[in-house]
Amino acid sequence: MRNILSYDALIAPSRLFLAWEEFRRGKMKKPDVQTFTRRLEDNLFRLHEALARKTYQHGGYEAFWVHDPKRRHIHKAPVVDRVVHHLLYTYLYDLFDPTFIHDSYSCRLGKGTHKGVERLVMFTRKVSQNYTCPCWALQFDIRRFFASADHDILKELLRRKIQDADILWLLDEVIDSFHSEMGQGKGIPLGNLTSQVFANIYLHELDCFMNHTLKVHWYIRYADDGVVLLPSKKLLEELIKPIEDFLHTSLALELHPRKLTIRKLSWGIDFLGYIVLPHYILPRTKTKRRLLKRIRAVGHSQSAYQMVQSYLGYLSHAQAYRLQTLVKHMTFETTS
Repeated sequence: MRNILSYDALIAPSRLFLAWEEFRRGKMKKPDVQTFTRRLEDNLFRLHEALARKTYQHGGYEAFWVHDPKRRHIHKAPVVDRVVHHLLYTYLYDLFDPTFIHDSYSCRLGKGTHKGVERLVMFTRKVSQNYTCPCWALQFDIRRFFASADHDILKELLRRKIQDADILWLLDEVIDSFHSEMGQGKGIPLGNLTSQVFANIYLHELDCFMNHTLKVHWYIRYADDGVVLLPSKKLLEELIKPIEDFLHTSLALELHPRKLTIRKLSWGIDFLGYIVLPHYILPRTKTKRRLLKRIRAVGHSQSAYQMVQSYLGYLSHAQAYRLQTLVKHMTFETTS
């Protein structure tokens, strides 16, 4: 089977070159990538030798902040380590993704934000019986998930499915290469490709608890954000304590107290950049303001055109004809 690889097969030069090809897409103008490319074969065969002899050691991280629009602390690994991340990501994705619940939408093929919003709309219709009955949404966010994820818990979850000691050694090397400000043995870095699949493996435990223990079926998770739909506010309130207890005792995590809300569908459910209401979807107000501000600020360039096309794509998933028309008009004015 494709997923059952030996360590030697996983680190084979052919797989390292494939991981490199996947990594390099869209990055060839970066100075560190260009430097690595100058002696590509030497670098990859040296990496293979280090992995085969198990002398490989993950390098340090370059830390910086980005706004997207939330302020995020990114940690960037050296190029050689990011090739290893791609190697492990493909292996872990193939192994774990078929086990994930349908309604986990972050960093998965065929999923994403728009699919998550479409699913939420479908759930609101079912719970409200085509908008004829009450529908309430419990929304929660896990407080500082990426900084708080526990290394020992993550390693144990990996060991439930992976028996190869050498592959586990390499995974441990990547996991232990980073510690957040939460302390030793805590945190997975925003910036590592592996962190995406690690997050889904870690939070799949919450998904199973929601579906199988609490018997909640109108549940969607995207990264560390979750939403549950039920016809009763009281029933949703009763879920909060069990969720908090499970996160604390099983995953060493906690809910963000300021991002825990219960809202009626008719008030609008703010999820994944959109406001879901009966019969229609609206763009988030903050996003509209940011969108218009950025369009006014940009000049005539290829990057500006690509940004506008991205915004138009975002608006195409909502009932926002007037705003789409305004964006097109402003773009014409800006570029003419």
